[in-house]
Amino acid sequence: MFPASFGYHAARSVEEALDLLTKYGEDAKLLAGGHSLIPAMKLRLASPRYLIDLGTIPGLGGIRIDGDALTIGALTVHADIVSSDLVRRRVPALSDAAGVIGDVQVRNRGTIGGSVAHADPAADFPVILTALNASFVAVSPSGSRVISVDGFFVDFYTTALAPNEVLTEIRVPLPPSSAGTAYHKMAHPASGYVVVSAGALVNRDSSGRCASARIAIGGLGSGPLRAQATEAALQGQRLTDDVMAAAAAKAAEGSDPADDVYASAEYKSHMATVLARRAIEQAAQRATS
Repeated sequence: MFPASFGYHAARSVEEALDLLTKYGEDAKLLAGGHSLIPAMKLRLASPRYLIDLGTIPGLGGIRIDGDALTIGALTVHADIVSSDLVRRRVPALSDAAGVIGDVQVRNRGTIGGSVAHADPAADFPVILTALNASFVAVSPSGSRVISVDGFFVDFYTTALAPNEVLTEIRVPLPPSSAGTAYHKMAHPASGYVVVSAGALVNRDSSGRCASARIAIGGLGSGPLRAQATEAALQGQRLTDDVMAAAAAKAAEGSDPADDVYASAEYKSHMATVLARRAIEQAAQRATS
């Protein structure tokens, strides 16, 4: 199908994009890589009267260390996150997640900012960014603000971003040298979308026990789910196989997944425990390597 007719504006700065958002209001949509919005427009699921292209704004891409955080520009494409030595060395789970998104075309055009702003519950970045305790920088005509990941993903395809805000950066706290990260996913074989996924950040103390953990699960609801029962079961424990398996078995607690064409709710809950265990084990191993 072809999308409905629309106007197109190529913004040259964040300020210009904000001015256009103010001018057109709810009739406008921001365009990043286009790999979520354009298919929705072709299916007539979205019919904005105006597109404001952010891809022509310089300085919204790139990966750098900024203090104690890894800062990723919102227009950074997935392939650049996969290939970044900096990401692979400091936050390998982020590279793991970027590398299993869609296909090569999607990874070379899709952006991390577009992915998180779209908030598809079957996307990869929301889950691993929740495990990594990321935050999001949003700019509006009144200034900028930082939104914690725990308050960013609100519901299906809904975030805490206001209609007049532009997402400019994603900040990921740099894990200490005693911590490891990992991401595992069961993907739909045709689309590559997440059926169930798990991300883990495990920090060990000097004795090898788990000093802290953040575990996030995807595919069980409207957005990423913190597996808090699993986190509590790991806290202060020696990371033996039995401890990690018992903790992972709690990964679906508090969730209420639905049956769909991909899998039954029961199967999703079971796979959450399997993938959580794989992610925890790999994160714990990376924490010691």
